[in-house]
Amino acid sequence: MVPNLYPALERQEVVIHSPRHVRSFAELEDEELAAIAHAWNRRREAALAEDFAYVHLVVNEGRAAGASLPHSHSQLIWLRVPPPAVVEEAPHLEKGRCGACAVLAERGSLEIAVRGDVALLAAPAGRTPYEQLILAESHEAEPTEQDLLLAAELLRHAIRKLHDAEGAVPLNAWLHPGAHWHFELVPRLTVFAGLELGAGIYPNWLPPEEAAARLR
Repeated sequence: MVPNLYPALERQEVVIHSPRHVRSFAELEDEELAAIAHAWNRRREAALAEDFAYVHLVVNEGRAAGASLPHSHSQLIWLRVPPPAVVEEAPHLEKGRCGACAVLAERGSLEIAVRGDVALLAAPAGRTPYEQLILAESHEAEPTEQDLLLAAELLRHAIRKLHDAEGAVPLNAWLHPGAHWHFELVPRLTVFAGLELGAGIYPNWLPPEEAAARLR
């Protein structure tokens, strides 16, 4: 872990995934995933101990997805308050509705893989083709280090399968804790234009059931 040389916000850290020159999360070995999960967990704990309310964990691969370095890495962005995208999930929980639990209950043909108590699913309403979710089977707000390790294994699996299907496409992945924790994986197979960015409408040519079948 090293500080980000050009932070956009108050505190940003970079977790270097391997001493080997690997370009993708898909290339990582098991012991490297364990070290990554440990680093993610320890730095999230450190942020909370310093009164940062939220750590935004992101993995960017490819220039089109915002990655400025070819070496595989993730970023931890320490925030004083939860970001808007996470805050927007809270009202549904307050009304007794959890989108993640609903997706798990109806996952059926969306399931791609499972590791322990963590599942990899095709997103039922993906913004792009092959968008995927990694989420806990139980309704837990915060992941443990073991959860993060299982999620990292599934993220590697998801990216490997995506490479098999479409090649080494740019992608973004991020962790949303604070409600029902989950990772979102968004391959950058389409360009977000005025319709997507201005109206929040995301045309997607690939049905999620077909995406899951291809990735299985």
